[in-house]
Amino acid sequence: MKKELKKAFGELLAEMKDKALAEKVVEVWADCAKEGGWKNFDELCEIPFTLLTPTDGVNLIEHTVAVTKGALGIAKAMISTYKKVPFEINLDWVIAGGLLHDVGKLMEIEKADGTYRKSYAGKCARHPISGAIAAAKHDLPLEIQNIIICHAKEGEGRPQRIEGVFIHQADFATFNPAVMKEKGQLII
Repeated sequence: MKKELKKAFGELLAEMKDKALAEKVVEVWADCAKEGGWKNFDELCEIPFTLLTPTDGVNLIEHTVAVTKGALGIAKAMISTYKKVPFEINLDWVIAGGLLHDVGKLMEIEKADGTYRKSYAGKCARHPISGAIAAAKHDLPLEIQNIIICHAKEGEGRPQRIEGVFIHQADFATFNPAVMKEKGQLII
């Protein structure tokens, strides 16, 4: 499965300067897939990116790449536009955090009777928590763990890395339109 994950995330992994961190990102994905009971990469490509609203076929892998590219775009826009960026932005952490922000969904979601639903593990701990625990098991920096935990509602009002702010914004920029479409609030 690592080979397929490296291919799916290859463009982003190639941008990372810290190749050991890039390798750990893939290892976390592979381990979470195994722990979640997913047998192969093709199964990962069928998991909807959310259970909260219809996804119109957008899967977890596509969502993960889109969020990471979006967050990276915000970071690069600031770096290339601001005369002086008022804080340090670690692009490797943007990429690693983006690729890992929803990795806990591999344990939070299960397929049963042909449909996707929240697993028992997902009922016990939402994906930001299980994803951060998985990252910690692989000795990823505390900053990456913070990004994973804080990308969703668990991060509201909490101290956050700037990279996590970018990922949060990119994540909700991809999630909110799906919710708005479902409610008839998206103008199309």
